[in-house]
Amino acid sequence: MNICVFCSSSNSLDSVYFEEARQLGNLIGSKGFGLVYGGTNVGLMNEVAESVKTSGGKVMGVIPKLINEYGISADFLDELIITPDMAERKKLLRDKSDAFVALPGGFGTLEEILEVITLKQLGYHNKAIVFVNTNNFYENLKAQFELSYKEKFAKAEYRKLFYFANNYQDAIEYIENYKIENRGTKWD
Repeated sequence: MNICVFCSSSNSLDSVYFEEARQLGNLIGSKGFGLVYGGTNVGLMNEVAESVKTSGGKVMGVIPKLINEYGISADFLDELIITPDMAERKKLLRDKSDAFVALPGGFGTLEEILEVITLKQLGYHNKAIVFVNTNNFYENLKAQFELSYKEKFAKAEYRKLFYFANNYQDAIEYIENYKIENRGTKWD
């Protein structure tokens, strides 16, 4: 199984976030799963990738040409794919992954995980999606989702499209026990 992890590329974060990324990577690697991620050597992205690799897992990075030219591509990967742009990068991340995890991150992390949720909602895939709520990072996003259900911008049953995990262990347990559900369309 290949797990895609979306997360921060910042090195300026509190150590609690790096520890969660390290533990997630260790668990992914020790279970023999592969990691698919953004391919850099910075931030939580690097932490999770190095941890997967040192724990025995395979690591695939997918990075756009522009970001690769910044000189921040990881050099320890089993495979590095350089794409022409972000759109192709995101497509490959989705296509090569069996499940998706969002550790805390900024705009890019949110954009990537929300696109994966939207594509699942529309029926393009039916893969597990998990937010790891380290340090209650995603509490405000959860509240925003609840407002969307309350105001009928989203159906309440869309809560089943993804899962908020308390920690890395909870996230992997959810993925391992994930069952595909048959759903109607957004417009049913």
